[in-house]
Amino acid sequence: MARRSTKTPPPEDFEERILDIDVVDEMQGSFLEYAYSVIYSRALPDARDGMKPVHRRIVYQMNEMGLRPDRGYVKCARVVGEVMGKLHPHGDASIYDALVRMAQPFSMRLPLVDGHGNFGSLGNDDPPAAMRYTECRMADATSLMTESIDEDTVDFTPNYDGQEREPVALPAAYPNLLVNGASGIAVGMATNMPPHNLGEVIAAARHLIRHPGADLDTLMRFIPGPDLPTGGRIVGLNGIRDAYETGRGSFKIRATVAVENVTARRKGLVVTELPFTVGPEKVIAKIKDLVSAKKLQGIADVKDLTDRQHGLRLVIEVKNGFIPEAVLEQLYKLTPMEESFGINNVALVDGQPLTLGLKELLEVYLDHRFNVVRRRSEFRRGKKRDRLHLVEGLLVALLDIDEVIRLIRSSENSAQAKERLMDRFSLSEVQTQYILDTPLRRLTKYDRIELEGERDKLNAEIQELTEVLESDAKLRRLVSSELAAVAKKFGADRRTVLLESAGAPAAAAALEVADDPCRVLLSSTGLLARTRTAEPLPAEGGRRAKHDVIISAVPATQRGEVGAVTSAGRLLRLSVIDLPQLPETSAAPNLAGGAPLSEFLTLDADESVVCLTTLDESSPGLAIGTLQGVVKRVVPDYPANKEELEVIALKEGDRIVGAAELRTGEEDLVFITSDAQLLRYPAAQVRPQGRAAGGMAGIKLAHDARVISFTAVDPAADAVVFTCAGSQGTLDDTITSAKLTPFDQYPRKGRATGGVRCQRFLKGEDVLVLAWAGATPARAALKNGSPAELPEPDPRRDGSGTPLPKQIAVAAGPAT
Repeated sequence: MARRSTKTPPPEDFEERILDIDVVDEMQGSFLEYAYSVIYSRALPDARDGMKPVHRRIVYQMNEMGLRPDRGYVKCARVVGEVMGKLHPHGDASIYDALVRMAQPFSMRLPLVDGHGNFGSLGNDDPPAAMRYTECRMADATSLMTESIDEDTVDFTPNYDGQEREPVALPAAYPNLLVNGASGIAVGMATNMPPHNLGEVIAAARHLIRHPGADLDTLMRFIPGPDLPTGGRIVGLNGIRDAYETGRGSFKIRATVAVENVTARRKGLVVTELPFTVGPEKVIAKIKDLVSAKKLQGIADVKDLTDRQHGLRLVIEVKNGFIPEAVLEQLYKLTPMEESFGINNVALVDGQPLTLGLKELLEVYLDHRFNVVRRRSEFRRGKKRDRLHLVEGLLVALLDIDEVIRLIRSSENSAQAKERLMDRFSLSEVQTQYILDTPLRRLTKYDRIELEGERDKLNAEIQELTEVLESDAKLRRLVSSELAAVAKKFGADRRTVLLESAGAPAAAAALEVADDPCRVLLSSTGLLARTRTAEPLPAEGGRRAKHDVIISAVPATQRGEVGAVTSAGRLLRLSVIDLPQLPETSAAPNLAGGAPLSEFLTLDADESVVCLTTLDESSPGLAIGTLQGVVKRVVPDYPANKEELEVIALKEGDRIVGAAELRTGEEDLVFITSDAQLLRYPAAQVRPQGRAAGGMAGIKLAHDARVISFTAVDPAADAVVFTCAGSQGTLDDTITSAKLTPFDQYPRKGRATGGVRCQRFLKGEDVLVLAWAGATPARAALKNGSPAELPEPDPRRDGSGTPLPKQIAVAAGPAT
């Protein structure tokens, strides 16, 4: 079945008309109209109030809705709907995006909207919530933008459908364009203006009011550069001056970074401020991509510890062995932690897009502000003159109130009363009508006095406003004083640091720590550290402090390894670069800046580290003494592919009480037992054995005796023997006695013999609690690491000790 056509036929008198139009002309004309629309109505800010149409319409409509700072919040959707329905002929998304940006403290130096809810995060890593969930009202500073807008200060124009009116520009009580900046892309042009410090901008504007001929260098004393909401550091000021002079320029923004100890083992770069418009997620993602692609070295981990209380905190952990400053230079070069900002000061002046320098921007704003204050003064003077006219008429009536009442009562109607009053008292129609509308209760003697006071006040105010309008100097002073009041109320300290240059780049130095000689130290309280030099620390010097008894010290290199010998017969590898480095100010053996062993090694509950050793396989080897009197010289065989090695096969119940790396092989091995016996013999009497061997007899022990100390002593050095006696079973509570004896008082004996007596017990003493033999000077400490004083040396090897008030926990010699 054929469908019937529903097309209406043309009328009989219809005449077909076809216009031939050149497509080039049509495209050119249409494109120019589109370009002008984008430039004028969407993308570029007005140089007077610093706002694009959408921002101006949002602020104006919020003012019309009464959303002032002292009122409650309303849904953002309501504001967007009002703006879209009355003023802005575009989509709600663009309006809400503009509103959100006006509420973000990291986007605007002086936010214009007080937002309540999720308005996004820096770098848009966390996008804002939908407008149905967020609320807003005008910020405190926004009222300054619309102040006196109802006093004929600015021109109004019809909206898109002619049913509403909107301002062409806002009164703007402060230079918003410079303070908050702007960005936008139009057709064939774009604008990109950074924010500035409100106090600095107003100071420059006030100086320009007083000195209209001021040059750029003078103005830059007040405005040295942008002041970004996110802080950071601007590196290089030449581009800023170019922008202030010509309207175009660029500068680099760097993140604010500090080098800190983020863990006991590692240093890190702590970022507290990022470049403008850069968020932490963008930086983290870029770093991870570069590390994965092996284009960035030295990064161990990246953590975002940002919170509402402390603000931005991005922690970048640096691998041990890398110089943090050199890693930072890589980050500046390869990641958004350093960004360039291109200044392009394009704004509308009288509807025309112009590129403006700093002085031109200030001049356009000040001309606008002079015009606003002038129009406001004319409006206020007109209002006061109108009021004065009414007051004067009422005062005339009060002078002869009886006659006024008589005329009104004798009149046929109000029209006749009005005419008779106008004729009788020579009043205007407005004055007469005001008199007729005034209630009788206001025609008292007191009201007359009030009206005379009001008349005098109005005359003074009119005179003041007239002087402002007639004197350019007074107009300028008034504008300057109003700007000063704004700066006093809303001014804030500068956030962005300005640097002439970045300084010498750390990247010129090696990225990794050089493999320089150093020294690894172990303290009596279990702290590890390294020094900057391989030279032994001075034996004396400075004030004695906690952790100043070093029980083991070995030479190493910054990127090398050392071994830690444990009481369980294990040798564990330690990476030297992982250890904290002591400051160069450490003039004496003091490990207060070290880190606990538990940060680097995993030990059993009853296991401890007895000494450190180099892993040099050309050394004479490692000497070990055990609790049950076993001695062993370990052949220096340390495979590089093993993190843990066995250095002795211990019998059940046995453990290592002491170990020392032999330097020359000519040392004497020294055993000291709990029953006060000391055995000394050359290390050459002990045959070196492999790591799996169990050792040989080192000292002959009496019944119930045990070895409490084993050391290796250079017989050519000035050495001492330190012993400390107490009572068995109450070692922690007994006040002990101590004795210090020259080492050369003890003769050499054969291996596996009983040795000689090293201390005579006093009454109540039956055991040696602590003993040590080594080079002078000897040092001792309590359990908490506090230094302890030692008795004077006693030349008698079997003499008794000197009573001590506190039990000494450890003794050792210099950190050699």
